[in-house]
Amino acid sequence: KKKEEEKAKEKELNDLFKIAVTQPKVPVGVDPKSILCEFYKAGQCVKGFKCKFSHDLNVQRKGEKIDIYSDKRDQETMEDWDQATLEKVVESKGKEYQQNKPTDIVCKYFLEAVEKKQYGWFWVCPNGGKDCHYRHALPPGYVLKSQMKALIEEESEKTPIEDEIENQRAKLKTSTPMTPELFMEWKKKKIAERDEGLAAQSAERAKNDRMSGRELFMSDASLFVDDAEAYEKYQREEESDAPENKANSDSAAPTGPSTAGVPDDDDDDELDIDELNELEASLSKTSIQIQEPSAET
Repeated sequence: KKKEEEKAKEKELNDLFKIAVTQPKVPVGVDPKSILCEFYKAGQCVKGFKCKFSHDLNVQRKGEKIDIYSDKRDQETMEDWDQATLEKVVESKGKEYQQNKPTDIVCKYFLEAVEKKQYGWFWVCPNGGKDCHYRHALPPGYVLKSQMKALIEEESEKTPIEDEIENQRAKLKTSTPMTPELFMEWKKKKIAERDEGLAAQSAERAKNDRMSGRELFMSDASLFVDDAEAYEKYQREEESDAPENKANSDSAAPTGPSTAGVPDDDDDDELDIDELNELEASLSKTSIQIQEPSAET
């Protein structure tokens, strides 16, 4: 019973592994014995020697023999190349032709071979082979004539922009004929929208304190007008400088007897009539004040 249970478990595991293991497809003309059996590799093949695939693990280490009498590049043609492959071939073969070349002119035979799709690994220049003095490299941005022809045909097949516009207009279900009045109305509307957008933008910039000098001047020109204080300050500065200049000029003048600085009024001790009357009145008041305390006593 134990052996039967172990066999059942092993069979169940094998069934699970068989789902994941797939046998490779045999290419046409290839011997199946040269391909390792995937089930044998996983330890699940039950066919034994009847299996058409190889049960030799060393098969994977054995590679296909290289045929030294043939070159796979002989089977390649330029028609199977793309632009990158063509440039790679030209670069590899161009090294043979770039030694001591006195000119940068591209060889016409090289261009002709490329245009006719005759250029390949074993192409030899008719102009002396490797001794050709012209460049065997495609010019920068070179486009084959066949490719150019295809581009021209593609452009010619495209619908002109005028016809495309007419086709799109024809697809419209409702349309309004354009008249000068409608155009002017549309133009005014667009100008108003533009002005509103500029006003909103300037208001946003003013809100963020990021207005330029021109925007500040356009919004409020009074900000750039000097006020009266600036003018008065300037005048006061000039006036304050004037006495200094006058003092300097006076000091520079020759010293001598002069009556210019003497006041006209004479300091005399004589009093006027009004001053005498005021003095008399004040004296009489003081005498009355002196007499009153003595009378009380």
